[in-house]
Amino acid sequence: MTKFFFIEGVPLLTFSIFFKIFNIFALNFIWGDSIKYKIPSLTVDIFIHNENHEFILITRKNDPFKDYWALPGGFVDYGETTEDAAVREAKEETSIDIHSLELFNVYSNPDRDPRRHTVSVFYLAHGNFDDAKANDDAKDIRVFSFDDIEDLNIAFDHKMILEQVKEYFENLKF
Repeated sequence: MTKFFFIEGVPLLTFSIFFKIFNIFALNFIWGDSIKYKIPSLTVDIFIHNENHEFILITRKNDPFKDYWALPGGFVDYGETTEDAAVREAKEETSIDIHSLELFNVYSNPDRDPRRHTVSVFYLAHGNFDDAKANDDAKDIRVFSFDDIEDLNIAFDHKMILEQVKEYFENLKF
């Protein structure tokens, strides 16, 4: 049965035509230019370390890179700062309350995540490893040193990031 909208007894549009017109209106006028362009997703990744530069990695519970080791992190929620997202993601995945958050770098290679183009704001942070417990998207959690990672299956571009962090810490010694 076709349903019509009536104004003063005159049928105007079927529901399907109405929703097609509404979608075009909504997409073009309510959201404006944002739908005309593909926009990368914003993420955060966190290098949680102690004074000896040992650090936390998690194993991913989900694809992509299920069962691979990864730095804790995730997507920034709308209305959230990247700093708040880093604190939230660290707590959600590792149960660790981080502090001394320091911006390290931004990674934006369009191929870094097979799902879609992501831009990651990468932070260094301190945390109490005694609180470490895998939660949320994390299947397991462990403490590593830079010497431990050579033969690990590491997700995304995180091995390259870890190498850059290692070089950063080595240069701090001089």
